[in-house]
Amino acid sequence: MEKPATYSLKKKLYVISGLGADFKVLNRIDFPENLEVVFIDWLMPLRGEDFHDYVNRMAEKVDDSQPFYLLGYSFGGIMVQEINRIKPAEKVVIMGSIKSHKEKSRFLKWGEVTRIPRFLPQTLYNPKSAVTYAFLRRIFDPRNPKLMDYFTVRDTYYLKWSVEKIADWKFEENPEVIQILGSRDVIFPLKFSKPDYVVEGGTHLFPATKHREVSRILREIFS
Repeated sequence: MEKPATYSLKKKLYVISGLGADFKVLNRIDFPENLEVVFIDWLMPLRGEDFHDYVNRMAEKVDDSQPFYLLGYSFGGIMVQEINRIKPAEKVVIMGSIKSHKEKSRFLKWGEVTRIPRFLPQTLYNPKSAVTYAFLRRIFDPRNPKLMDYFTVRDTYYLKWSVEKIADWKFEENPEVIQILGSRDVIFPLKFSKPDYVVEGGTHLFPATKHREVSRILREIFS
């Protein structure tokens, strides 16, 4: 006799971290106990792969046979919004990310118009170089000595490809997306967005440095 199918009482929350970052940046967050958290690793893009084809491959990791939620940090926030087009979630939450191309910083808009990220040599995306490290320290969190502990995906092709896709990204805002931003985020500055929640004093690394506040916000969102 076949056993009846069993279903988890907890809804799945699929989580995607940021560009080049593993889940250490989210490690200290206390996710709500009523959720089953599933972390989705970044796939390596294929040579010449179209962004939408890449999104489809990432979406394959999401089981939409039951209701679920999506959460993305930084570039992961862009990715979960794209996945939501293919497999709609009950809630989509983005942290340290933007709802549409209209919220891009002047720096990102400049990259989009000039297309400079496309022409920069791949070697420049090596996080071990002194120039790249200094740049990352400046924009992510100048006071955080453990910055590079969070950036473990260091394949230069993947990093260059991702920066190009962020610069080129076009997306109309979905008003149902819940946005959390740090007040001192340089990559996605607060002044260009109207987030649902603001983490005061938070740099782009606020999920790690302001984890208690983020945990409280997530409990409120998913209660």
